[in-house]
Order: sequence, then C-alpha cells, then structure tokens
Amino acid sequence: MPAVPPDPAPGAGAGPGAGPRADVLVVGAGPVGLMLAGELRLAGAAVVLVDRLPAPMTQSRAAQLNTRTAEILHARGVDELLAEARPEPRSHFGGLGFELSHLDSPYAGNWKVPQYRTEAALARRALALGVEPRRPYDLIALDSPADSPAGSADAGAHVVATVVGPSGPVRLRARFVVGCDGEESTVRRLGGFDFPASAPTRELLRADVRGIDIAERRFERRPGGFAVADARDGVTRVMVHEHGRTVTRRTTAPTFAEVAQRWFAVTGEDIRHGTPVWVDAFDNSHGQVTGYRRGRVLLAGDAAHRHLPIGGQALNLGLQDAVNLGWKLGAAARGDAPAGLLDTYHDERHPVGARILRAVVAQEDLLLGGPAIDPLRAVLADLLAEPTARAQLAGLTSGVDVRYGDDPDPLVGRRLPALDLGGRSTDELLRSGRGLLLTPDAADPSRPRHPRVRAVSWPEHILVRPDGHVAWRGTGRGTPAGLPAALRRWFGPAATDVNHPISPRPDEELAPS
Repeated sequence: MPAVPPDPAPGAGAGPGAGPRADVLVVGAGPVGLMLAGELRLAGAAVVLVDRLPAPMTQSRAAQLNTRTAEILHARGVDELLAEARPEPRSHFGGLGFELSHLDSPYAGNWKVPQYRTEAALARRALALGVEPRRPYDLIALDSPADSPAGSADAGAHVVATVVGPSGPVRLRARFVVGCDGEESTVRRLGGFDFPASAPTRELLRADVRGIDIAERRFERRPGGFAVADARDGVTRVMVHEHGRTVTRRTTAPTFAEVAQRWFAVTGEDIRHGTPVWVDAFDNSHGQVTGYRRGRVLLAGDAAHRHLPIGGQALNLGLQDAVNLGWKLGAAARGDAPAGLLDTYHDERHPVGARILRAVVAQEDLLLGGPAIDPLRAVLADLLAEPTARAQLAGLTSGVDVRYGDDPDPLVGRRLPALDLGGRSTDELLRSGRGLLLTPDAADPSRPRHPRVRAVSWPEHILVRPDGHVAWRGTGRGTPAGLPAALRRWFGPAATDVNHPISPRPDEELAPS
C-alpha cells in the first residue's frame, strides 16, 4: 500500500543531509485532503496521506457542492459524483432566496450530495493516482530541524512528523506538510499558526433522522428560534437554534433527546419517536489563520478557516483551496517552482476565505437574530429584487466570481470557461495537471515552449494555469512580448528539468520507529 519507510533511529543515517521520505505529507483524509492528494500526484509529487479515524466517515455533514466546485470536479473527471447529485437551481443569502439558473455555467445551481459520497468519489480518484489513506495515524509532533530551515530551498530541507499508528509511533520526513485536518486542526496547533477566533455566542444542533414525517422547513425564523427540515431518501435533516440558550463547550455530540427537546421548544413538533442516524452540534465561533503557510507547513480547508455551515460554503471553500494549492506545492516539491509561486497560495486564497467569513457572519444575524433584525431583512429583500444585487450575491454563493489578482485584463485571474477545441474541451485537457497555452501559433516551432504547458490552437493567446485560472492573455499574431515572462512567472524556466514524471508509489508499509 502506498506509504513511506520510517525515519531511521538516531545514529542510523538520518542526518540532515539525508533525503526526505516523501515530498508531501497530507494530514486529514476528508474531501479536502483527498482532493489535494490527487492534485499533488498530478503534479508528480510523492504523497503520504494519513488520518486519525480508523475508517472513512459515513455521516452526510456538508451536503452541497456549489457551481464552481462542480466545474472543478468535472474538469478533474469526477463526473460520477455529479451524476448522482440532486440539482437545485436556487441559493440564498440569510434565507432570502434567488435563482442561479442565469449563471454562465453548465453547472449553474447547487448540487446536493451527502459528504460521504463526495469523500468516496475523491478517495477513488486518489487511489487511481497512487494515494491510499493510512489509518488510523494520529499526528502528535512536528519538527523542522534547525539546520534545515523551514524556508530553505535546499533539497535536504524537510519536516519531521511523528504519528501514532496501530503499531506505535512512526517518524516521517517530508519536504512539506499540509494540514487538512479540520476545525480543531492538530497541524495548525503544532505548526504554531496564529488563529484569532471569536468566542461562541450561539449554538445549533443538527441531526439526520429516520422515521419522522414533519413539514419541510426552509430557513424558518420562529419566535423561539430557527428551524430547518429537509427530507430525502427516507432521512430528514433537522437543524435547530433556540434563542437565549447559553453556549457550553462540548467534548461529545449532543444526545438525540436534546435535539428533540429543542426542536419541540422552537417548532412544537415531537420527533422523539424518530431514529437518529447522526447527531452533532456547532457554534458560531469563527476565525481564520493570519497566514496559510509557515515555511514548509501549510493549511487548507477548515484547518485554515472556520465558520457556521450557513450556505454550504465550508466544503466548497476547502476543495477550492486544495485545487489552488496542489499544482503550486507539487512544483515546490519537485524543486522547479518559480520564485514566489508557493506564496501565491496564501495571497490568493486568504482574501477569498475572509470574504466568505464576512458573508457567513452577516447571514448568521439575518437567520438567527430576533425580531430586531426584521427591518434589515426587509431592506435586503427589496435589494434582491434588483438584478445587479442578485447577480452579486449569486456570484458570491456560487463561487464563480472568484478572481485572483488585479490585472487590467478582465479575463486574467478568472477561471477559464470550458472551451470546445474541436472535439475536446479545455477542461478535458486540464485533467493531466499541465497548464494550457491557447494560441494561433500552436504549430510554430519558434514559439516559446514549456514542458509543463500544452499548446493548442485557438484564435487568441491565453495562458491557463493547471487549476484552470487564466494566468495571462496576449493579442495579435506572432509571439506577444509578455508570453516568455508569463511562462517563467507561473511555470519556471523551460531549461529546468521540469518534465519530472509522477513519482512511483512507495511500496513499504508504515512501521514503528
């Protein structure tokens, strides 16, 4: 099974000059970790993926993929997941709904699918690319040796991670470590990330329940609190907030009896006879790390940002973090990343995360606030009657308005819509993990070339990153003056040995140190 051999015991040749045992250690095998592992493999990196849970989760948890995430999954060939998802053409902001069908995308709308199905599909993709999660392995220590500083570009620089598995502790060396291990991230704590977060003031309880027949409730504000009920395939998801409840820090999930009691207090409906499939609680504490990278340790998904699951944003935000990071970290692991490329992960994704957090906090008040918030809801409802306001919120909730940088060309920084190249689409070509150069001069031998970029015929000059975002656009025939610089900036000098094949899967098991 894919893994790496253990770090030798002290004095057994494990000095700072020895090479790392993996390019990247990914901690957390949920959807974000699995997506990242697949992206890293496309980039040619040797990956070890560990998770503290003994088996994949079976709860539905996040149950919605937005338009941008659906586009990304299609571009990576995960179409079987989209085929089983239930399309919903509407979204909402604070419970005030609006249509998404006008978006310029074949995946306009939200796509309802339980998180465990998303995780299973991404696990199959990762396995096909050579990564299988190692379970259960719990991270307990991270160490960057003093003679291999975290920011060093030296090939011997590495991080030592200690994980405890079924047979005891194992020491692993990797050039980089990424925490995809959720809101209570161990990587974030051990890596020393600054994580300012608000104190919780509100709590919601959530449960998936069989055997109840209750009215559908969509963001229902009631005198005693807030309630949601959504039935599918014999299971009803209920979510409830009761006004005035003191928030206490939980170390275990609430009981179903507690959920039923609060549901009755808010709605007057008795669901005690139901059979719970899954129960959890979450509060409104929210925060974001000040930096997504500290040297050779990085964070993605809920490890980097936490907030209420309003609007289904958390999973989508995390998967999009992974796709932004994967090709960049893969280049850094290969050793041919252009200067500053890895820093663009924080530069691009931190503002996106901050914007989502602001939107979630605003929606929290709109949904969970008492009667005093009603005038503001009425004003916002009037604004949503205006096409411009609807379009802005549709872009925010769907993810399609994400743009990196401030290039004067309006296409640069945005994700390239799928283009038909005569039987093949740009999305299909991006599945290889290489960049694309759309150009009228694809066959011209004098055109600048790069082993990590595939040239295809198109009337315009457009350089596309492996994550599908436009890096540069030029005009006119012949080689535009900015193309060589754009290739170097995003893909490194072509003279570098960048035709690094995907590393073979290591064939040794994790073993105790």
